[in-house]
Amino acid sequence: MKVLVAEDDRHIREGLVSILVSEGYDVVIASDGVEALARFRAESPHFILLDIMMPGMNGYDVCKQIRAENGQVPLIFVSAKSEEIDHVVGLELGADDFIVKPFGVKEIVARIRAVTRRCLRSAGRTQAPPFSMGDLEVFPAELRARRSTTIMDLSLREVGILRLLFENVGRVVDRDTFFNRLWGLEHLPNSRTLDQQIAKLRKKVETDPTHPRVILTVHGSGYRYDG
Repeated sequence: MKVLVAEDDRHIREGLVSILVSEGYDVVIASDGVEALARFRAESPHFILLDIMMPGMNGYDVCKQIRAENGQVPLIFVSAKSEEIDHVVGLELGADDFIVKPFGVKEIVARIRAVTRRCLRSAGRTQAPPFSMGDLEVFPAELRARRSTTIMDLSLREVGILRLLFENVGRVVDRDTFFNRLWGLEHLPNSRTLDQQIAKLRKKVETDPTHPRVILTVHGSGYRYDG
């Protein structure tokens, strides 16, 4: 899933990109309003994080133009403008949400996942159908899994890992396949990155992470789900 981040502050922009990449998104960046509009038209992102006070063209004007061309793509303003009127103007222009700087990582992740769920639901169950891995039920369109009455929130990449294992039940999924499918071909493989992601996911989906039944390690090769 592709996200456009339009933010002129380099540190904030890099922070947002880091959060999005760790969640499993393909990120397109713009450092001013004119570039943001050009990248929107060229890249067709699934949703947009848009600063308001940017050079060239402010976020409000970018939002107006985007809404004139596309009334459906989700758009979140991320801005230091915290007055109520700023929120009202943003929402009246067609924004789906408004995040005030400075923000916390957990807040950004929660808002991003909420937007992603809307995108996935609009795509329909045929593109993101639920699947089961033993007693674990995975709901990709909700970015959630469930075991009995326990609900687990998942990132886009975590859903991707589980789906890849499910699609290859009984077979080893090697590290290169994980990286090519879920990180992208341009990503330089790093075993530690994958192992850390798996360890984090096991804490969520395994009944006993020290004795996994959903995500099995195949030493020297990759990971496997046996069904």
